[in-house]
Amino acid sequence: MPATETTIRQERSSQTVSALLSLRELILNGTLAPGARLTEIAAAERLGVSRTPLRAALAQLAAEGLLDSAAAGGYAVRRFSAADINDAIDLRGLLEGAAARFAAERGAGDAELAALRNVLTEIDALLANRHDGAFDAYVGLNQQFHDGMLKLSRSEVLSRELARVIALPFASPSAFVMAQSTGRDAWDILVVAQSQHHAVLDAIAAREGTRAEALMREHSRVAQRNLRRALAEGAAPAHALKLVAGGGLIERTERTQHAV
Repeated sequence: MPATETTIRQERSSQTVSALLSLRELILNGTLAPGARLTEIAAAERLGVSRTPLRAALAQLAAEGLLDSAAAGGYAVRRFSAADINDAIDLRGLLEGAAARFAAERGAGDAELAALRNVLTEIDALLANRHDGAFDAYVGLNQQFHDGMLKLSRSEVLSRELARVIALPFASPSAFVMAQSTGRDAWDILVVAQSQHHAVLDAIAAREGTRAEALMREHSRVAQRNLRRALAEGAAPAHALKLVAGGGLIERTERTQHAV
C-alpha cells in the first residue's frame, strides 16, 4: 500500500510539472491570449491530465503572476501594462543590488571570482567578434553571470525571492535582449551593459558593498530602456515584441507606451 501511495504522488507530481510547462508555453507563445479563461475541466481535457495536478499547475501560474482569478470562477490569462513590467524590473534591480552587496560584504573566493571573470571574457569576445547568433549566445552568458553573482550572495532567502520576481518572463535579466537586437544601436547597449558587469564584479572583489549594490541597481535600468524601445512608436514594436517571451501579453495602448 505505501508503495502504491508513493507511486500515485509521483505520478501526480509529474503531471503537475507537465501541465505547468505546457500551460506556461501556451501563454507565453500567445496561443492563450490575454483575458482567455481557463477552467479546471477544460484545461484538464485539453492537456490530458487529471484535475488534481492541473489545479496545482493553475495555482502555481497564478502565484507566478501569469494568471488572475476570474470572477466567474477559474482563471484568466493576465494582461500586463508597461508599468507592471517596469515595477518588476525595478524590484529585480533592488534584489540583485542586495545580492551584489551581500557578495561584497561576505567575501568571494578567488575561484568564484575567476569563474565569473571567465564568463565576462566570453562576452567580451562576443562583442569584439559580432557574428550571427551572438545575441543568442549573449543571453546564455548573461544569465550565467547573473546566476553566478546571486550565488556569491550566499543567501537562500534572497535567491528564493528573486526567483519569484523573475518568474515573470519580462523581469529576467535577458528578457528584452532579443527585442533590443532589432535596434540600430543594439551593440552599443550591450557594450554599456558589459561595462557594468565588469564594474560590479570589480566592486565585489574589492569588497565595496555599497558601490556594488548601486551599480547592480543601475544595471537593471538597461532592461527598462529596452522595454521603452520595444514599446515605442516607430521602432518596429510589433516585430520587436515577438522576440520577447510573452510579448503578446503586454498592453499595446498609447497610455501603456508612455507608462515607463
